[in-house]
Amino acid sequence: MATYDVALVLLVDSSGAVLLQHRDADVAASPNQWSLPGGHVEPGESPVAAARRELLEETGLTVGELHPLWSGPRPYEAGFPHTVTVHVFQGTTRARQEDVVVGEGQAVVFVPRDGVLDRELAVSSALVLTSYLKGAQDAGSSARA
Repeated sequence: MATYDVALVLLVDSSGAVLLQHRDADVAASPNQWSLPGGHVEPGESPVAAARRELLEETGLTVGELHPLWSGPRPYEAGFPHTVTVHVFQGTTRARQEDVVVGEGQAVVFVPRDGVLDRELAVSSALVLTSYLKGAQDAGSSARA
């Protein structure tokens, strides 16, 4: 069984929208689903370096600080026999939609926070985004209390 590491970036713009990539139809993992930008960590590369490289390759964007958000095993998905460790980093950007270049996938778009979970999400992205958005909602309600 193949084992490897993947690095993903949860990038949020100034409005709170999340950058998502619509994956190609012919990829092995999560075809035609929406995912956070990212990909394989190359030999000798740190997960954060891979996150920066993949973000640039897939979207044309660079990012300042990236903070570790979550790391763990990729959730089970039928027909996907690999053991994958996922590293997710969070960052913010001043980039706008017109700054995004589609370097990989069918589309790369900033999705308003309230529409993110309405998309068919890849398993790792669904896990992370559900938790992230619930935490952001809880933080907002605490701030208003």
